[in-house]
Amino acid sequence: MVPIILGSRADLEHGQAVAVALLAFGVESEIRIASAHKAPEFLMKILADYEADPRPKVYVTIAGLSNALSAFTDGRVAAPVIACPPYSEKFGGADLFSSLRMPSGIAPMVVLTPAGAALAAAKILALTDADIAERIRAVQGATAARIEADDAALRPR
Repeated sequence: MVPIILGSRADLEHGQAVAVALLAFGVESEIRIASAHKAPEFLMKILADYEADPRPKVYVTIAGLSNALSAFTDGRVAAPVIACPPYSEKFGGADLFSSLRMPSGIAPMVVLTPAGAALAAAKILALTDADIAERIRAVQGATAARIEADDAALRPR
């Protein structure tokens, strides 16, 4: 299970891209919206509900500008947290720094693409789920086959 928590509705497209990428690995996800800045009590309730669920999980947090969401989530859960902040042209990527520098005791991983965040979450869950591990191997095999086919296409026959 991968709870995908968005800081606002503006992050929905990024969150949906993570959810779609997770489907390739057979990983269930849920998208929620909860701001650490604007609705911290609501976010704590959502996190408490997920933490009460015994299924293995990896959280993916998506928030731009000032990313308190990832730090707040990481400080409240025992499961891994992957921050996947959307790139902002408006700030030339400078807003990504709020995802990279965290206080001591707070350690969300940062993966900048939705597909990469989904793969990272799937690999963590694959540590205890052989079906997910097999799907990852299948995707890796297909990727390698595409590279080999692209290389072969460049070679004279």
